[in-house]
Amino acid sequence: MNHSGLFIVLEGIDGTGKSTQSGLLAEWFRSQGREVVASREPTDGPWGAKIRATALSGRLSPEEELDLFLKDRRQHVEELIAPALAAGKVVILDRYYFSTMAYQGSRGFDPAEIRRQNEAFAPRPDLLFILDLDVDSALARIGGRGDTANEFEKRDSLAKCREIFMALKEEPFVHVVSTDEGPEKVQAAIREIAAAHAPA
Repeated sequence: MNHSGLFIVLEGIDGTGKSTQSGLLAEWFRSQGREVVASREPTDGPWGAKIRATALSGRLSPEEELDLFLKDRRQHVEELIAPALAAGKVVILDRYYFSTMAYQGSRGFDPAEIRRQNEAFAPRPDLLFILDLDVDSALARIGGRGDTANEFEKRDSLAKCREIFMALKEEPFVHVVSTDEGPEKVQAAIREIAAAHAPA
């Protein structure tokens, strides 16, 4: 998809600070005078709301869950992502189809097939930041924020998810950023890369 905007996605296992870093990056781009659309997946739309509800009420079958993710993402692309990029805006997402590859891949689906299904309609980001953290540290952070580890956040699942994310690291649009250090240093590393890729 050709567009005049800039499409940035932040990914990583739970506990790596994606939401914090997405918000900081959006603020920074706005301070540069850019129009920014910041969003997340699952969305707050009808399909995304169903997915979010299952995190606490119990997961659906792998097939049902994947179907909801695809429906949610298709609506997200059509109604928000594609129009914003066509208008030249910076689009920043907290999770995208790479999370589906990782989390549904950890449930037995082929990540490459999930990617193929998504890229049939979902544009590939210009920049993908994978925020990386070892599983033990991630679980400690999840516990530290007052959450009980829900069904999405079990150790074996997170380890498999991290493995799938890290398998993407050789692709030219992918940048792995360690989140061992504080959020300020993580954001500085993200901004340096984003600035080098941002059209004036």
